[in-house]
Amino acid sequence: MVDVLRQGSARSGRRDGLRGVNLSLGYQGHPVLHDAAVDLTDGAVTVLLGPNGSGKSTLLRALARLHRVVEGTITLADGSAAADLTARQFAQRVTLLTQSRPVPSGVTVRDVVGYGRHPYRGRWRSTDTDGPRAIAWAMKVTGVDTMADRGVDELSGGELQRVWLATCLAQDTRIILLDEPTTFLDLRYQVEILDLVRDLADTHGVAVGIVLHDLNQAAAIADRIVLLHDGRVRAAGPPADVLTEEILTDTYGIPIEVTTDPVTGHVHTRPVGRHTHRSVVAA
Repeated sequence: MVDVLRQGSARSGRRDGLRGVNLSLGYQGHPVLHDAAVDLTDGAVTVLLGPNGSGKSTLLRALARLHRVVEGTITLADGSAAADLTARQFAQRVTLLTQSRPVPSGVTVRDVVGYGRHPYRGRWRSTDTDGPRAIAWAMKVTGVDTMADRGVDELSGGELQRVWLATCLAQDTRIILLDEPTTFLDLRYQVEILDLVRDLADTHGVAVGIVLHDLNQAAAIADRIVLLHDGRVRAAGPPADVLTEEILTDTYGIPIEVTTDPVTGHVHTRPVGRHTHRSVVAA
């Protein structure tokens, strides 16, 4: 897959990043997140973790300008304020894959992936000269090129999720925000999507911000983790510094064992329930 990325992407050499400082967010006057900070840097994967309701998706949507910031600032690597960019300018630099999107009827996979080219198109598609390359590349790396002419309303949940990811990649930005992209995917495609996320950072220097629930997936792909709890950043830093037994047990309210793989050095977590350590007696 890395070879495909090298051959298909025209983004090498462009750099970008996204930073949120002292962010406070809420819904209809009710605070959700207080004084949060997050820094997405080029060539790195930053994972947002935390229990349900901790503010992960809200923070990600704020970075994508889809949720109003009550206090704080969001800036890009060149110092420009995200709020000062036009919608088209912002969409050429930042893209977001949300948890759910409406499924259009009677539209092919190729056309849906083409939606990602909207920031580059004027009234006529002919103005987007790089569009065909970007669309073909995005479908190839996500494995949906073989279903390009199928209707998206015929696809399974996992297939559809990969189509939406291809749409984001076709947008050809340097900052990609992903809200639980492994949802609805079987194990194989979960691994392939997370490998692709890692490739985008390593091979092309893309800044990736991603919301995950699975602690071990986060440990495997993250350069940096931002752990949210009760509307605040509980801890932030490399996986080994954030995913400790003390921090995780306090955050999730159950005992969580943490070990380190002696070969990869990755952290491995294990929630401890009442039956976690039961003995299995052979028949």
